[in-house]
Amino acid sequence: MACKEVDVLICGSGSAGICAAVWLAKLGISCTILESRRGPLEIGQADGVQCRTVEMFDSFGLAEELLRESYHVLEVTFWSSQDGVDDGIARTARIADTQPGLSYQPHVILNQARVNELLLDAMRKYNGQQVSYGFTVKGIEVDEPAVLDHEAHCVKVVAEKDGVDCEFKAKYVLGCDGAHSVVRKSLGIRMVGDSTDSVWGVMDIYPLTNFPDIRKKVVIRSNAGSLLIVPREGGSLARFYIELPHGTVAKDVVLANLQQMAKRIFTPYTLNIAETVWWSAYSIGQRVASHFTAYNRVFLAGDACHTHSPKAGQGMNASLQDGYNLGWKLAAILRNEAPTELLETYTLERGKSAADLIEFDRGFARSFSSRTNALNGEDSQRDSFTDLFIKSGVYTAGLATRYIDSSITNAKRSNPALASNVVVGMRFPSAQVVRFCDARVFQLSKVLQSDGRWRIVVFGGNVTNVTTIERLRSLGEYLDSVKSPIRRYTRETSDIDSLIEVIVALSGPRSALEQEQIPSFFSPTTGQWKMRDLYKVFVDDGSYNSGHGHAYDFYGIDKEEGALVIVRPDQYVSMVIALNDYGSLEEFFSGVFV
Repeated sequence: MACKEVDVLICGSGSAGICAAVWLAKLGISCTILESRRGPLEIGQADGVQCRTVEMFDSFGLAEELLRESYHVLEVTFWSSQDGVDDGIARTARIADTQPGLSYQPHVILNQARVNELLLDAMRKYNGQQVSYGFTVKGIEVDEPAVLDHEAHCVKVVAEKDGVDCEFKAKYVLGCDGAHSVVRKSLGIRMVGDSTDSVWGVMDIYPLTNFPDIRKKVVIRSNAGSLLIVPREGGSLARFYIELPHGTVAKDVVLANLQQMAKRIFTPYTLNIAETVWWSAYSIGQRVASHFTAYNRVFLAGDACHTHSPKAGQGMNASLQDGYNLGWKLAAILRNEAPTELLETYTLERGKSAADLIEFDRGFARSFSSRTNALNGEDSQRDSFTDLFIKSGVYTAGLATRYIDSSITNAKRSNPALASNVVVGMRFPSAQVVRFCDARVFQLSKVLQSDGRWRIVVFGGNVTNVTTIERLRSLGEYLDSVKSPIRRYTRETSDIDSLIEVIVALSGPRSALEQEQIPSFFSPTTGQWKMRDLYKVFVDDGSYNSGHGHAYDFYGIDKEEGALVIVRPDQYVSMVIALNDYGSLEEFFSGVFV
């Protein structure tokens, strides 16, 4: 078959690949996606959707269906064997699944196949992007001398369909083809890590039981073994993760082994299984790729570059975040908005995140084991495990990621004292505010949609202080001047907010402020009809039906001093500076755009 040239070729239509493809489609860039299966995923093994992942879906406008169809994990209960009692397990604690205030979105459960389907539907809606099914990738080669030519299609991929080899040449290739990645092996990249001797079984079942917490997330650590219950969407289905006896070989496990273990652990409660929908057995392994890229032309993502246990729900979520991190960067380069050096931040950010997650996962998975309990003493471990679970909440919510300094993240030049609860390198947290023009309540993060734009969030300060308006006027005049990065990098034929959007969040009673007091730059004329956009100004004030969000207190911002927060297209914080620090603003964006 004749060679086909494409800008971006994605090998694999799993979570990482299609998330990157959604970004590209959203920003008007077509790609080719090769998938060895004959059709979309029908039953996925992953199902936990972390708070951060729900936030990401919300930023694409996809959260409504996700939230409607999923099981919402709100409470976790802990059970264990009772000291000196042979009557089985008893409840020892109950806690909130997600620490209050950590995210405006919940932790939910939805089958990976449906999660993928939501992304595939969005991809098709944005630009008609499709997946090419039935293509098995056989190998990949990089034309090294051509790598420095940014326009060169320097990566060759050979794939086979129906016995016929097809050749593709691409500018960029994403290897999202799973734990046994052909892309990774073709590049000679190794997976570093190991498997433990701990074997677990997992089964999706319809349980008939008198166990009182069957529709809650449950952790059972008993003398008979450990078991994790995760209720599934739909009302009755539940997933059981079951620790199997020491010495078990995963490939020798049969379904009856899992069922018998679960029944023993449930004592004194009864358990009968009406139907088993799916089951498997696995040994726990934590591995990470030695490299995440080759020449910044081929990138590994998802299981192709990191694998871990399913206990903390990291697999699908970490894969989605890989694609989410990479997609907007590729789009910015292909749209000639950013230098190719931007791609260096993928390995810098996601490589470190993968290593950190695997280190966390190693300890978290070990803490589940009943053998660990026996070695360390059940009494001391029972309470400490609950404490560990609470402390691990930021990880299991997907909110522990902190990107280090680079061309797009600058903690070194930031002033953290201006916004003590806004951490440079971490995702921008959300608080309730009121939109000034219509008194509608918003979570501030919901304004930061995934549309490729950078944001400057202006915390202008107290509206009752006369200096606030003067300071806003000075800032507006600067941002509208030729020295401003907004005027410097935005194309003359584009709307002024098409590259960098300015969002204003004031503090105090909105009744003390009139629209004409707000500098016109913060309500720019945009769109086909060149109408004023009044939807960019918010106030930290009480609402009619939802109370007061106390956003400035939440962010740790002084109401009289204010702050500027630079936020990336993926909602991670790049910098926190003073309202009048124009020099830092100019210097930062000079390294972001071309």
